[in-house]
Amino acid sequence: MLTLTDSTANWLKKTANHLKGSIRRIFMAEVVQELGFGGATAAEEKLEWNRGTIRKGKNELENGAIEDKFSDRGRKKSEELMPCLLDDIKKIAEPDCQTDPSFNTCRLYTRLTSGEVWKRLLKLDSYNEDTIPCERTINTKLDDLGYNPKKVQKTKPKKKIKETDDIFNQVHIINEKTDSNPKEIRISIDAKARMNIGNFSRGGRNRILTEAEDHDLGVKEKMTPFGFFLPEYDDFYLFFTPGYASSDFIVDRLEEIWPVIQDKYGVEALTINADNGMENSSSRTQFIKRLVELADKFNITIKLAYYPPYHSKYNPVERVWGVYENHICGDIMDTVETTIKFAESMTYNGKEPFVKLTEQVYQTGVTVCKESMEKYNKFVERMPSLEKWFLTISPGYSR
Repeated sequence: MLTLTDSTANWLKKTANHLKGSIRRIFMAEVVQELGFGGATAAEEKLEWNRGTIRKGKNELENGAIEDKFSDRGRKKSEELMPCLLDDIKKIAEPDCQTDPSFNTCRLYTRLTSGEVWKRLLKLDSYNEDTIPCERTINTKLDDLGYNPKKVQKTKPKKKIKETDDIFNQVHIINEKTDSNPKEIRISIDAKARMNIGNFSRGGRNRILTEAEDHDLGVKEKMTPFGFFLPEYDDFYLFFTPGYASSDFIVDRLEEIWPVIQDKYGVEALTINADNGMENSSSRTQFIKRLVELADKFNITIKLAYYPPYHSKYNPVERVWGVYENHICGDIMDTVETTIKFAESMTYNGKEPFVKLTEQVYQTGVTVCKESMEKYNKFVERMPSLEKWFLTISPGYSR
């Protein structure tokens, strides 16, 4: 028979508080049994134990422990009730999001409101007005996925031409078709601004006290980063060159990595997302000429899908540049070796990039005369009314 002295009562209360679930209830029932007749009343008065809990513990002593399924209690999350919800929201929001134009953060901003996402979800066969989550829930899920459905002044484009919406719609259609075809792959390309190599301040913060020069005077060496990003697989190929990223440089690097991509994913066609920059523009004759030769060499079809003017931050590779810029933020790129090592140490969605230094300096401003371009243009098909932004290059130039 157990006697409840003050010291014993304190010890039993502390012990019970350290136990959880069925183990705690069974312990309480065993103590009440040891107390004998009136034990439940004594436990309730002196130990402050609940009668119902004690009764449940006695039942577990006789019939075995009850499994506590805390995860089954309460209201389930929307994604648990609808397993495809988050993937569907991603498919809707992803094409309409852009990175932070200043690269100060890795945030993504979307042009869509939560109400618009709700309307587009309702058009899918998996949802109806009785089962679809409310607009507030959709807004919460957008935030959880890293999208920011809010108006931010710095994300507002400087201009908007009349073809902007049509270009965006066509880019989304082409990208969706490419991503759904296992024999096609999409590559997003772009160059970053030339980097000054030396003891120059890049802004940002560092945990280590760092001294740098405020003004970029006497710059002796510069590097141009150029990236090839595969949005569906998060693969990133990063090249550095001491010169400019000319048309020949871009196609040579693409020619270098294409056999690797083709062997890895077994693809037969390529879609390129770009921003119609100076060296990769659809009107750059040398760039188009080299792509026609590339398509013929590997017997592949190449599609060019450009983003609208003043909307280059919607290009998927810009998200990787945002991560890269935040990775080196506050550090000094004083040598080429330091710059390469920092690039190799970054990750994007858990994947490390392929990084290479190309020491060859390419000539810029190379053009092809109109007469010579005629034989190349035979293999280039431009989309009517949007000729500058959508091209399809077919193989067969050398045949």
